[in-house]
Amino acid sequence: MKTLSYFEKRDLNNMEKIGSYLSDLPEYCYDFFTGMELSTSSLTRLNYAMDLAIFYDYLSRYIFNKKKEEITLLDLDKLEAKDIESYLSYLSYYVVDDKVYRNTENGKARKLASVRSFFKYLFNHDLISKNVVSKVPTPKLHTKGIVRLENDEVERLLDAVQAPTTFTERQKNYNKNTKIRDNAMVTLFLGTGIRVSELVGLNVEDFDFSQNAFKVTRKGGNQTILYYPNEVKYALEEWLTIRETLPIDKEEKALFLSLQNKRICTRAVENIVKKFAYESSPLKKITPHKLRSTFGTNLYRETNDIYIVADVLGHKDVNTTKKHYAAISDDLRRNVAKKVKIGYDE
Repeated sequence: MKTLSYFEKRDLNNMEKIGSYLSDLPEYCYDFFTGMELSTSSLTRLNYAMDLAIFYDYLSRYIFNKKKEEITLLDLDKLEAKDIESYLSYLSYYVVDDKVYRNTENGKARKLASVRSFFKYLFNHDLISKNVVSKVPTPKLHTKGIVRLENDEVERLLDAVQAPTTFTERQKNYNKNTKIRDNAMVTLFLGTGIRVSELVGLNVEDFDFSQNAFKVTRKGGNQTILYYPNEVKYALEEWLTIRETLPIDKEEKALFLSLQNKRICTRAVENIVKKFAYESSPLKKITPHKLRSTFGTNLYRETNDIYIVADVLGHKDVNTTKKHYAAISDDLRRNVAKKVKIGYDE
């Protein structure tokens, strides 16, 4: 029997969650998810399922006063633009099962996009007579500056992994057992710009140390070959030396392991980065994605080529890369300023 890969297990888990959400929704919602199965990842569909569950919960409680699964297509046809606008207002602050939820403009925009895609599907398939959601504009998004680490902050982050100064004695003792692994993970983030989900999914067999290359599974399941500098190689080799001494199940292929010698999870990696980043840069909220931004920034500064940055980061659309990296470098702006002359040289 074939052993499922990390990504196959993740997809199965996502599909189980999708089924759980859909079980509380009307039957016609199933067709929407079936229709986009071939063109979307399981994670994308899971996000759609969560967004629709929130939308139907709102309709159930505040518009139709009936159970979610009892809301019909005729009910949806009765909705007006003001109902969708009220839903967006509701998303600012709401309570479900005694838990408080909040959404910024970005969260509202994503949830509106999910509902808009759903109504577009229903309208295009003649299941509803009007697409009321298309009349509601997307909330205005405020562009945020990229949060990243400067070179001195990167050095302090790596120093914090090796010898944290603000940890309690218990934390320091814990860190003695994990610092080589943690250093390898942080260095890999900084040296390659991979996503946290991509790092968690890595296996030992994905690496070719003679070429400083490794195979990574991108969003959507596509695989590509990336390369890393020697600093990453040394950190990984040091961790693999430790890994070989651990009592690991022979079926466990994961590169990075938890203290239970199982594949480390995404949340654990996020927490590891967070605790060391707080010590090195307490005023910045540094996450694995911010380490990815740090790599992207440095690569753009070195190459000044947005297409190379897009390719290495795995962006399908270069406009995504431009949005984040095309105007970030103070160094480039200073260089431009130096080249501008006012008046004529004598």
